[in-house]
Amino acid sequence: MAKFFDPNIPNKSKKSDEVFQLIDSTDFPLPSEVEISESGTCNRACSFCPRSDPDFPDVKQFISNYLHTKLITELSDLNFIGTLRYSGFVEPLLDKNIFNLVKSAREKLPKSNIEMVTNGDVLSDKRLNKLYESGLTKLLISIYDGPEDVEKFQLMMDRNKIPKEKYFLRHRYLPPEEDYGITMSNRAGLMKNAEHSIAPLEKTLKKPCYYPAYTFFLDYNGDVLMCPHDWGKKNILGNLEKQNFKDIWLSSIALFTRKGLIKADRNFSPCDVCDVSGDLIGKKHANKWQEYFNNENE
Repeated sequence: MAKFFDPNIPNKSKKSDEVFQLIDSTDFPLPSEVEISESGTCNRACSFCPRSDPDFPDVKQFISNYLHTKLITELSDLNFIGTLRYSGFVEPLLDKNIFNLVKSAREKLPKSNIEMVTNGDVLSDKRLNKLYESGLTKLLISIYDGPEDVEKFQLMMDRNKIPKEKYFLRHRYLPPEEDYGITMSNRAGLMKNAEHSIAPLEKTLKKPCYYPAYTFFLDYNGDVLMCPHDWGKKNILGNLEKQNFKDIWLSSIALFTRKGLIKADRNFSPCDVCDVSGDLIGKKHANKWQEYFNNENE
């Protein structure tokens, strides 16, 4: 049976291309997506998530105002107009400070698309409206418990008169044979001990991956990860508490990772055991990076 394909991926790919930017006076692309995993905790442990592994750490710590402000200020200085997404390995609405984070991001990044991915468990009419009042562009709700929750959240959107372009209901309750309604991967080899176990690859894929070409992924403690599939946090590109955004984005390890993955070389950890289809988004960024790497070798 064919793997499930998320219907939102073509929209994300189109959006990534539309907001393609170069760093001023350079040939280096900026990321089109900056993702913030703004805590270490989630209220769920879904069977198809690494959190269903009994040994996966749940850390009740949240991103500091200092770190968040540093990120959005440096993005503002670079005239960033891409997507800023609160998502990652956590449930963003568990953070009582989340509304202030969204508001400050909107003030610093008036042209950016600001998104949040939530399971909706603590969502209420009041919180929903406060998110949009704070400056959120789009809310993506992952629905895990069944179709009855689709109706519940649709009614919530309707009674609060939320336009359809400002939310997306993701059906994540499908049976295992339909991949639960997600574009399934082994999360860079970290699904081995999850409830829905997927083994790390024994033979490394020979397929390109564009995630590091268009994505900047910030963990709550300042660590910048190679991509949102690196749940084991094996490839840390730098730390935003100690370095600036631009230096991490253009660091030697970031360039090495990009160069290898664009040309389908996954022979380093954790990419050597990862099965993700990494070429669905970011082709325009990958092509520009490849131009740079080609010129570098001339």
